[in-house]
Amino acid sequence: MAQIAHLRSLLFSALGPAIAILLLLFFAAYAILGSSGILAWGDYARQLRMARAQLAQVQVEQRELKNRVDLLNPRRVDPDLSDELIRRQLGVVHRDEIIIPLN
Repeated sequence: MAQIAHLRSLLFSALGPAIAILLLLFFAAYAILGSSGILAWGDYARQLRMARAQLAQVQVEQRELKNRVDLLNPRRVDPDLSDELIRRQLGVVHRDEIIIPLN
């Protein structure tokens, strides 16, 4: 009976450190394998590169559109752009017609 009591007290005394070690292992595994862990950094870096490339492309398109809007300013309309837009709207642009910008 004394051996069982000694064994039981030994198990209860080891229970606290065992739970602490398990929690430590859980947090360490989450720090490595979790959604914001060390292994996820490579994926986040790839997503960041793709987002920056997409941002650069959108900025180029934005500059082109801003230039076109500036050319259509009602105070000083660009005659070539207005001619192109009017002809396209009226349907008098031929399929084989090539428009060559001068600047």
